[in-house]
Amino acid sequence: MLTAAISVLALAVTGLGWHSVDQLVSSIERIGNLGLGGDNADGATDILMVGIDSRTDAHGNSLTQDELAMLHAGDDGEGGLNTDTIILIRVPNNGSSATAVSIPRDSYVDIPGLGMGKINSAYGATKITAQQKLLDKGVSPAEAERQSTQAGRQALVKSVAALTGITVDHYAEVGLLGFVLLTDAVGGVDVCLNNAVDEPLSGADFPAGKQKLDGAQALSFVRQRHDLPRGDIDRIVRQQVYMAQLVHQVLSAKVLTSPSRLNELSSAVGRTVVLDEDWDVVSFLHQLQDLSGGAVKFETIPVKDLNGWTDNGESVVRVDPAAVHKFVAAAVGDDEETKGDGGIEPSTVSADVYNASGTGGLAAQVAQALAAKGFRTGTVDNWIGGPVQSSRVLAASGGDAKARAVAQALGGLPVMAQAGLPEGAIRVVLASDYSGPGSAKGSATFDFSGTATATPVPPAPPIDAGTNGPKCVN
Repeated sequence: MLTAAISVLALAVTGLGWHSVDQLVSSIERIGNLGLGGDNADGATDILMVGIDSRTDAHGNSLTQDELAMLHAGDDGEGGLNTDTIILIRVPNNGSSATAVSIPRDSYVDIPGLGMGKINSAYGATKITAQQKLLDKGVSPAEAERQSTQAGRQALVKSVAALTGITVDHYAEVGLLGFVLLTDAVGGVDVCLNNAVDEPLSGADFPAGKQKLDGAQALSFVRQRHDLPRGDIDRIVRQQVYMAQLVHQVLSAKVLTSPSRLNELSSAVGRTVVLDEDWDVVSFLHQLQDLSGGAVKFETIPVKDLNGWTDNGESVVRVDPAAVHKFVAAAVGDDEETKGDGGIEPSTVSADVYNASGTGGLAAQVAQALAAKGFRTGTVDNWIGGPVQSSRVLAASGGDAKARAVAQALGGLPVMAQAGLPEGAIRVVLASDYSGPGSAKGSATFDFSGTATATPVPPAPPIDAGTNGPKCVN
């Protein structure tokens, strides 16, 4: 929705005028009674953007066979009920910035009325259950479809709010076709791959390096998760660099000065976007007039175990709601309690974490502990710099305020200057004496499901839309 909103904003500020924008907004499909906040009492607009694996457009019209083939969507079925892209977007009321937080589709959460399940099933599983109950009561198929779809959306909104601690103000839904039409409307999107890929399930078949993708190719790019080192996490990174680059290109002069491109953007938004009916979109777009590409950043929630399993053998992504709450609050600027030494905001600090002890997995667990406190981590690996007798935090200067904040968060480790370390770089080196958060003695609040094979994924530095050229990814 952020990209769609910026696309509509582009229409307004480049000569079509707000009357034309109002006409466009009136063509967007609207839905109601989703249990949303909508009061902006926290000083921001919080939007749940959902990418749905749909075989119809936003108005319920079936896609053509050619479109289905282009989307690699397959036949009708439960796949059309999955919400495979889930992003919570916060826009402060002054409209000067935006933060988009991605939630892995397989995050194992408590779904209202159903119990524990993958968050991407909240919509579909709730809809199927509600639909059957309505049909059993004699409700017409059309009305059962409408009410059960609404119930599915409500369940997803509640699941996201419970996981993140953020009340959702507005809801935006975009089908598969939206990726294609929006991409083609800007003349293709530039991406960059670290390695060549050929994965037939998604249709992703690309060489390594920088390249421009058309709409159908872009959809394959953002949908691939098989054959990627970190599965859905790498797919989320792809989605984020795609959206960042799309926002960057929408705001570029080439798009803003092309009437044909603007018309394509208008058509794409009208055909593929669904919004809640209480959203005054035109007023919201007025708030975004000061938004610039560099003020849009993309985040991903911390993951406790990327390769988790349920008791019945289902592969899931395990998350810690408490850690997610803290991370999201820090990412959107709500968490005053997580500020470290000297008033440093943890979300502005990124540290590399190295294991110089004999305890396997210690660096990953400490990185997860830092993430739970709102910090970011870069490299998480074993230490190869020689023997280390005691744990420490390294920085260019022993007085580095950010390094001290990290040291305090890890139980008061000493901060030491290291010659040659770039200004701003922070390294945590963990020796056998470490007993702070994330260690066996200090990690009582970090449940790794009793397994030594857990694969935590702490948050990486954010991806922003103001960079020159696309970031190369897996």
